[in-house]
Amino acid sequence: MKQYSSKRSIQILAYLLEEYGIADVIISPGSRNAPLAVHFSESDAFNSYSIVDERSAAFVGLGMAKSLKKPVAITCTSGSAAANYYPAVTEAFYQNIPLLILTADRPASFVDIFDGQTIRQKDLYQQHSYGDFQLLEDSEENADDENLAIIKKAIEVCFEKQGPVHINIPLAEPLYELVSELPTFPAIEKTLRKKTYDLPSTLVAEWNLAKRIMILVGTRDYSEELEMQLTQLVKNHSVVILTEATSNIKHEKFFSHIDRYIFNFQEEDMLTYAPDLLLTVGQNVVSKKIKQFLRKAKPKNHWHIDAVWQPDTFFALTEKIETKPELFFSKLLNQVRLEPSSYFNLWDVLRDKKDAKHDDYCLQTPFSDFKFFEILVQKLPENIKVHFSNSSAIRYAQLFDFKNTMYCNRGTSGIDGSTSTAMGFAMKNEGQTLLVSGDLSFFYDINGLWNNYIPPYTRIIIFNNGGGDIFKIIPGPNSTNALDEFILTKHHKTAEHLAAHFGFSYTKAEDELTLSRILDNFFKTDIKPKILEIDTAEIENAEVLKGYFEFLK
Repeated sequence: MKQYSSKRSIQILAYLLEEYGIADVIISPGSRNAPLAVHFSESDAFNSYSIVDERSAAFVGLGMAKSLKKPVAITCTSGSAAANYYPAVTEAFYQNIPLLILTADRPASFVDIFDGQTIRQKDLYQQHSYGDFQLLEDSEENADDENLAIIKKAIEVCFEKQGPVHINIPLAEPLYELVSELPTFPAIEKTLRKKTYDLPSTLVAEWNLAKRIMILVGTRDYSEELEMQLTQLVKNHSVVILTEATSNIKHEKFFSHIDRYIFNFQEEDMLTYAPDLLLTVGQNVVSKKIKQFLRKAKPKNHWHIDAVWQPDTFFALTEKIETKPELFFSKLLNQVRLEPSSYFNLWDVLRDKKDAKHDDYCLQTPFSDFKFFEILVQKLPENIKVHFSNSSAIRYAQLFDFKNTMYCNRGTSGIDGSTSTAMGFAMKNEGQTLLVSGDLSFFYDINGLWNNYIPPYTRIIIFNNGGGDIFKIIPGPNSTNALDEFILTKHHKTAEHLAAHFGFSYTKAEDELTLSRILDNFFKTDIKPKILEIDTAEIENAEVLKGYFEFLK
């Protein structure tokens, strides 16, 4: 016999989640949120997952929501448990990933009287959420009607903004009173709003007058519609389209390796290659060089196209276009002139030169982090979804021609939840998921593997260079005596015992031949998920990468 929580607020919450199709709930253990754990785990309407570490659990939820492209609920007990959600909440906020955060709490009268596991939870994520709500306790007047309205509003904000929304739930003891039957709740009218968009004639005029049009696509999910629209724009060389690994749109006429082309730009190059009209799509851009270039270029007009965010990243924003890019370009393509541009040819000549240099350098590169990425591109099946950790991993990925759909936590660009995010994504991905991670990012998020739901076809590759090698690459850290211990944080750890502990098979490569041989079989079906660790700790990886950019000159 099923047993549900007797708490009316929890019954209403579960009813509304089911009505809106939110079926996946990640539960971290605790007593104050026991009514939620009991109720969700007993209901056939929900897929419940137990993840102990709240920091990891929130990133797992983020990964699941990214895979599903719909909200995922996460729930924890009161006190510091809720604070441990915060890193993932900020990431979801800046990436627009829909997380519904359900924090159990003591009754409001218990706050600040030194009761156990009690902090100021109301509005805890206010700076990084799209809505903060607090439910009434069951004993309060009109609690059922008020809570139904509050929860409905919270869920609809989560859908509309595609970002984190917080519901704080005060629960008085007793917490474990159960019922075997649930009441019937009134039917609800969904009021989700769909935005329309009309293209101003002034933008059409600006486009038709511009001679040097550039479109820069930042981090975003794959969209077949957008890819086709941008392909139409570039078909006759009307515009220059710059993309990154995480832009997830591909075409042979897109310029897909920004740093390869502009890393060595001098002042005169800034003027030569600058656009007069810049359109930006998507969110965070990985390349620091493109930010420097466009900030110096100061395009006459800059339009940013996004349903939620309109950041003035390049200090030149003139038009905030608050709609989905697919809708915007469907209107634009019907009204503007698409004429061949010498601006495209200018960039195309640059590309040919730099691509040839790239190929020449790859032929002479020794075994290193750089060589690993070159080999991975050749060995990686195209149908695998790939997650990259931050810092070195995503920067190396920018230099090579990956054909896969690619992800990275570029909302806040931290290393802290890359593994947990990838594992959450894998849990809801019907195909294979690969995480490519640097060593520090992997070891930082060890609890990302403390997860009983990781599919056996999941793969992790760690390139272990013995520390945060990026700090040997970027200018500055090498000038200080604090580099090894406090910035780069050198170490001699390996993942071998961790792999065994968490039920992964493990292999290691220390040279190019072994790496190629392992990768030939690494993605084949197995009964366990797999970890491949590549040891480059004794190699001057930073010098290889610096040599690459020097060679491109």
